[in-house]
Amino acid sequence: MPAEIFSVPEISCGACQAAIEGALKPIEGIRRPSVDVVAKQMNVDYDEALASRPVLVAAIHEQGYDVEE
Repeated sequence: MPAEIFSVPEISCGACQAAIEGALKPIEGIRRPSVDVVAKQMNVDYDEALASRPVLVAAIHEQGYDVEE
């Protein structure tokens, strides 16, 4: 399972953290999404056979946050 770090500059509080983690947890193949509010980053392990970076980015966008590439 690859671990990937996403830069999400709009993260500013625990509610942001909960929204992003909550959006990712139901996606099949996602394991351990973790948002770091201070670093404004999200770390996630996922199974590439079940999920992909575009799927993860879309889930974050649906919560109202941009992801820097």
